[in-house]
Amino acid sequence: MDRKDVPGAPQAAAPQAADVAEIARSLVALRRSRSRRTLARLAARRTGPAAVGAATTPPDGVVELLDAVEDASALTVTEAAAALGVDQPRASRLAAQALAAGLLRREADQADGRRSLLRLTADGRALLDRVHAFRRGVVAETTAGWSPQDRADLARLLGRFVADFRAVTGADRPSPENPRPSTRD
Repeated sequence: MDRKDVPGAPQAAAPQAADVAEIARSLVALRRSRSRRTLARLAARRTGPAAVGAATTPPDGVVELLDAVEDASALTVTEAAAALGVDQPRASRLAAQALAAGLLRREADQADGRRSLLRLTADGRALLDRVHAFRRGVVAETTAGWSPQDRADLARLLGRFVADFRAVTGADRPSPENPRPSTRD
């Protein structure tokens, strides 16, 4: 849906409309790719069932939880649910899986002893390091034919876009749905 189709949406100037429409289409394509778990499927095709210590690689939802905990350094299960955009019971199940796999640990919140915080363990950190390396490898492979300037421009402009998008959408302001904004997407 174009902005012109949204009542009350600001209209882009005519010369910018095509660029804005292409950016919007690209964002939708990225969102669909993420919802289809394209990177996880690529990893499975390239590596087969990978091992994490003695256990098998955790489900994508657990890796997403680890990402969220890393972004915040520590989260409650309720905060994790908000960060992941899932309900609290789903976040509890993901946390239980991560705890059982030794990827997260619980610790008392020093500011409020009634709260229990989730923190990465060394195994959780090691798993995320491998995931991050794989993601960087896919980006490097995707942009291998690009000039160094094109890669630098994308890095600069994409970072700027994400920051400005958060400002427009209010993603940086705490709310009941988003108590701790993510520093990475």
